Amino acid sequence: MENNVVIITGASSGIGQATAKALAIKGFKLMLAARREERLQQLKTEIEELGAEVSYKVTDVTSRSDMEALAKATIDTYGKIDILINNAGVMPLSFMNKLKVEEWDLMIDVNIKGVLYGINAVYKHMEERNEGHIINISSVAGHEIMPSSAVYSATKYAVRVITEGLRKEMRPDQNIRTTIISPGAVATELTNTISDQDVLTMFSQQNGLELMSGDDIARAILYAIEQPTSVSINEIIVRPTSQM
Repeated sequence: MENNVVIITGASSGIGQATAKALAIKGFKLMLAARREERLQQLKTEIEELGAEVSYKVTDVTSRSDMEALAKATIDTYGKIDILINNAGVMPLSFMNKLKVEEWDLMIDVNIKGVLYGINAVYKHMEERNEGHIINISSVAGHEIMPSSAVYSATKYAVRVITEGLRKEMRPDQNIRTTIISPGAVATELTNTISDQDVLTMFSQQNGLELMSGDDIARAILYAIEQPTSVSINEIIVRPTSQM
């Protein structure tokens, strides 16, 4: 494991940050990607204190050129890419009748195009090496729809379809694995992007739900990575026990 090189998008907070630290403890070499450089610098310092090799590159996943530059920087730094974790995502939930088209566009750009641009950036490299692992973060919302999640659920369902479609296109002799991670309710910054006050009111009225931490999802990701290369964990759903 300590020779594996991992790219993590959306690494500046939440699941991405927790996963970076969990992999650092295991000795993985990390390339962190996000838009907020101050957060990346701080996380890099914390990971270096754990004794792991780590670099970062400020990246906007909605930019194809940024994602290609991220992959190139990783290869230039470490010589290879073993694992891509497409974690960056946004969740500005809203009721359809609010017609928040700009937020719909943002979810499509980050949650779908960002994943596709990540796959595009690493696929040829993994194909040439005949090994690799692409892990895409979907959501329980990609399995079911709740009021206000129609567009978000559509984007996260798309992540599942893209990942499973990629898996089915692999030749039997290709040693490239794919994994979908579908978290339930996690305490992250995702809800900070919600501008629909009716959704925020709905959330404030929910009682008895104990949110998961990013560490809970990081353990699921690590489980998928640590399997023998002959074993592919195709999808993991992780919910709080109290989530219906």
